Amino acid sequence: MRTSAAREQKTDSRQDQVGARMRRFRTERGLTLRGLAARAGLSIGFLSQVERGVSSIGLTALNSVAAALDRPVAEFFAEGDEAASDGEAAALPSHFTLTRAQSGATQYVSGQVTYRMLSDRGPNLVLEPMVVHIAPGGRREEAYAHAGEEFAYVVTGELLYEVDGVEHRLRPGDSVHLRSSVPHNMYNDTDEVTTVVSVVTPRLF
Repeated sequence: MRTSAAREQKTDSRQDQVGARMRRFRTERGLTLRGLAARAGLSIGFLSQVERGVSSIGLTALNSVAAALDRPVAEFFAEGDEAASDGEAAALPSHFTLTRAQSGATQYVSGQVTYRMLSDRGPNLVLEPMVVHIAPGGRREEAYAHAGEEFAYVVTGELLYEVDGVEHRLRPGDSVHLRSSVPHNMYNDTDEVTTVVSVVTPRLF
């Protein structure tokens, strides 16, 4: 029980850090929540919840916020939230990356969701492959639309995936592929961690 409580406290702390940095970057730019919402295409209420640590924000939505604030997505996370990536990739050509299983993959945590990046950076590559671990609980993120495409394959657990206002329950082996310009979100309404292989475009970092 102590381990579960400690994990929840650590998750809340990371969630607060993302929201606190969002507020700081927004005020440094002289933007109101209304101004940021208009630039990022997100609601004022949702952004307010993120800044207060009440709601978490997915990487694609955070990418829009980062673009609106002219900040790299990585700056919204504490240094301890991401691991060093494999140095072997530095010697590879720009059209190819190789990520070893034993390498220290980069991870980002936002609220109940942990994103493990599966590919190092390559300037001529457009896909962003990730393993996403979605813990149960937390507030449901509002449906969000953005440029690009999105694919998700459920490895373990169950997931509610909303596409254009319609909910679909995904189980192990199920997948969904959509144009991200259609409003969508995902939520784990079970009491177990759900693991998903996700591929999105464009790259987030």
